[in-house]
Amino acid sequence: MSLVLQSLLVAEDLDRVRAELAALTWSSGKRTAGSAARDVKENLQADGSDPRVKELERFVVEALRRHPLFEIAARPARLSRLLFSRYEPGMTYGAHTDDALMGKGEDKLRTDLAFTIFLADSSSYEGGELVVDSALGEQGIKLEAGDAILYPAGSIHHVAPVTSGVRLAAVGWLQSFVSDPTQRETLFDLSVTRSRLAAAGIAREELLKLDKSISNLLRMWAR
Repeated sequence: MSLVLQSLLVAEDLDRVRAELAALTWSSGKRTAGSAARDVKENLQADGSDPRVKELERFVVEALRRHPLFEIAARPARLSRLLFSRYEPGMTYGAHTDDALMGKGEDKLRTDLAFTIFLADSSSYEGGELVVDSALGEQGIKLEAGDAILYPAGSIHHVAPVTSGVRLAAVGWLQSFVSDPTQRETLFDLSVTRSRLAAAGIAREELLKLDKSISNLLRMWAR
């Protein structure tokens, strides 16, 4: 299941992120690519060891965790470091699938889901769509600045060439407590339904029964 997280970053947040990114030094993104993806990756990335980048990561991750749909869609157990990427004209990231395991030692995680947070105004650059393969074919995704897409890390996907302007994004991966995508989607549907019923004024006693079912399914499926 792919899901758009709208307004993850508001205008004030974007101003801060873009101002801080403008002050950074960028280098080739090939150094963070897996062996299979390195040959098709052509972009720039911020240095993750820079204290300014680490602080910016914390700021963006806090916004991600606050989004009302993120927790119930992802059931996140662990998150990777964020990568801030920059695509200038001619840059692209060819078709690839993400490594199933990322990180080292205690930081290693299973990549159940990937996410891309769009940081540049969609009208400020041409091309640069995130293209994800699915059973229905290729889906090109180009969201407004501040929006994010959550999608299966095991899918084949690519970033279309940027033909003008600059594409800025933050990307990351997560390990879910619920590794099975169908089970995650079931929990998401039930949680969204629960919220809508609460908003419609359904009695709390009835909602408690739904809460019980959601909790018990999570107990069965969480790993």
